[in-house]
Amino acid sequence: MFELIRDDIRAKAQWNYGSREAAAVLKTVFTDGTFAMICYRLMQAGQKAGMLPLAMLFNKLNVWFGGCIIGRGADFGPRLVLIHSQGVVINSTVKGGSDIKIEHQVTIGAEKGASPVIGNDVFIGAGAKLLGGITIGDGARIGANAVVLQDVPPGATAVGVPAEIRG
Repeated sequence: MFELIRDDIRAKAQWNYGSREAAAVLKTVFTDGTFAMICYRLMQAGQKAGMLPLAMLFNKLNVWFGGCIIGRGADFGPRLVLIHSQGVVINSTVKGGSDIKIEHQVTIGAEKGASPVIGNDVFIGAGAKLLGGITIGDGARIGANAVVLQDVPPGATAVGVPAEIRG
């Protein structure tokens, strides 16, 4: 768990400051979204260990102080970066790979019981909505305010309302 937290913070330092050096990492610890990233990892660890009260506590701390809602069952790989956490809502059944970057006001939600599956190295722009049983391929980019209701192929970009696939 601590390795995941360390990797997440270093990935955010690289994204924000172009460096994983100690000074960039220290600045990152105090930036918006980092608290929410740490709460998510602690919640995830509590959930996996069957310590539901602890998982629920970190879930609520994230809502109150991190400004985002991430369901207890949401499962992301290493190097998850919440660039800004305010207004982020992620359903409990969302699955994500590694190296995912999420901006503020993003919703990743279920529709008719099905949730998105997100590949590796994906960027999700501010205000984007990913809804339903869709798959976001490796290396995909989701534009700001896009409403994604269909699969996004690897390496493609989704923009618009409803989102159109480019590239």
